[in-house]
Amino acid sequence: MRRYETIVIMDADLTETDRAAILERLDSMIQQQKGLLVAFDEWGNRKLAYEIKKKNRGYYLRIDFCGEGALVNEIERAFRIDDRILKYMTVLLDEAVDVAALRAELAEKEAREAAEAEAAEAAADETATGADAGAAAGDDAVKTPAEAAAAPAADTVEAAATSTDDTQQKE
Repeated sequence: MRRYETIVIMDADLTETDRAAILERLDSMIQQQKGLLVAFDEWGNRKLAYEIKKKNRGYYLRIDFCGEGALVNEIERAFRIDDRILKYMTVLLDEAVDVAALRAELAEKEAREAAEAEAAEAAADETATGADAGAAAGDDAVKTPAEAAAAPAADTVEAAATSTDDTQQKE
């Protein structure tokens, strides 16, 4: 099995549902031809270097997949028929791919991303809980920069007033 990368420029005026339908169709074609979808990388709307089919903007999409030559032919045939596709280009990345190793790598990457998302969510919850507890207890440790700058000045004024009172009592 070979590994391919296809860059697609779609009409920028398409709705999100139209784009999703195109992506779903690509995914089903890859599944039917017993290929492996590695990644859909959506780059978003961008200005075109030159006008294509009287359009100045396009929605860019990178598709990384594994399959045989027949799969590439079928995908490109579908792109030629579909008027919503402005341009496309398919490049061979690797002549012989170990699909089992690639599937394991994708599963590992997905598990790692899930763990990172869970850790980030836990950290966000901990930060929110810590801020709420500090505010509820009236903790002075949580201050805005303006409060922190004003606090030493207030302490200095109090200290000066106390020392003046002490000197007046001694006389």
